[in-house]
Amino acid sequence: MKLGKYSFGTGDRFGHQGKAQLKALIRAKQQGIEITPVWNKSNREHNFVHSEPEQTRTEADEAVRTLEWEDIYCVDADHINLTNVDRFIDHADFFTLDVAMYIGKEPDPADVEEFMELSLIFGDSIEIPGIEEPVVITEELLQKMAGKYLAAVKEAGKIYRHIVSKKGVGNFVTEVSMDEVEAPQTPVDMLFILKMIADEKIPVQTIAPKFTGRFNKGVDYVGDVKQFALEFEQDVLVIDYAISEFGLPEDLKLSVHSGSDKFSIYPVIAVIIKKYDKGIHIKTAGTTWLEEVIGLSISGAEGLEVAKEIYTKALVRKEELCAAYADVIDIDDAKLPSPEEVAGWSGEKYANTLRHIPGHPDYNPNFRQLIHVGYKVAAEMGEKYTSLLKKNAQIVGQCVEENIYDRHIKRLFTI
Repeated sequence: MKLGKYSFGTGDRFGHQGKAQLKALIRAKQQGIEITPVWNKSNREHNFVHSEPEQTRTEADEAVRTLEWEDIYCVDADHINLTNVDRFIDHADFFTLDVAMYIGKEPDPADVEEFMELSLIFGDSIEIPGIEEPVVITEELLQKMAGKYLAAVKEAGKIYRHIVSKKGVGNFVTEVSMDEVEAPQTPVDMLFILKMIADEKIPVQTIAPKFTGRFNKGVDYVGDVKQFALEFEQDVLVIDYAISEFGLPEDLKLSVHSGSDKFSIYPVIAVIIKKYDKGIHIKTAGTTWLEEVIGLSISGAEGLEVAKEIYTKALVRKEELCAAYADVIDIDDAKLPSPEEVAGWSGEKYANTLRHIPGHPDYNPNFRQLIHVGYKVAAEMGEKYTSLLKKNAQIVGQCVEENIYDRHIKRLFTI
């Protein structure tokens, strides 16, 4: 199964925005940019909102049918492992194998020995076209790489083969994810990860490393943009080398997780993928949920009241809600408004505080991150929340479409 050169993860927590999301990609296509929609939803998100993978498939199929989308589209079993993958087998055709928790786990000595033998092909050094410094190969380096990543890649192999046993070879897209960890993976790390993946015979089509800097949920990139640019370009060159030398799929590309709202690095990504004529996968989810809350806040008194209630309850439960996202959340409590202050806000003030418009005097990234993880509060509201989404579908949908097209796609593809 082939994924388009450019693909965009359109995560949708509550399953109401599929058509609005697809409309944004249709607008991109009208501008000559063909982007594959990938409706992604993780096991964690399904558990929090009490949904099932079948509903994500239904949402995607309905959006495609209603809007007469004739190109490829996918449903992503996001961040799965062996304990939960079977829940997704019948409904997904894109599987994100999340093996980050296995990074640094001690590998089987026999696996290490085999890796060392297979690495003899490198000789004393590796010269990667486009990268000035060669990678000097030493036993110490190989042992270090095996100790960090071999157990993780072996686990990815187990998950991949399990999916194959259920769906058959070539019937789904495979992504390997190592992003939700503290330490970034360097281009040298990427080289050896891809070698291990090739040795494991995983036909990976997208690879999601932990890039340098912080990729906090729903807000801009935090870090050295120049260093990110250097490493991102080298990652692209390493992938080219791995395709050529390790026999990995020709359409292998980088995947940027927690990829929404990283406006400061979108121009960097745009320049590099254009320079090398490469694809990219950007995974988003929470940014659409945030637009739902924004849409409700400006829909009228009833919607604004629910938006305020979500914040008030999320503030009380902040530690609980942030726990699952500890590596990708960074909230300054001192900069969070009090419930009393928020209670006095107009819909416009609430929306402007939550909406990610860089430089806007009301925008508050701390407020935005807390609402981002607060979707569990909305899920517990049940029909009270979802009925408002239906009632205000037009204004909410406009917010969702505008966010994906105007603030994301136009920046990523310099439209």
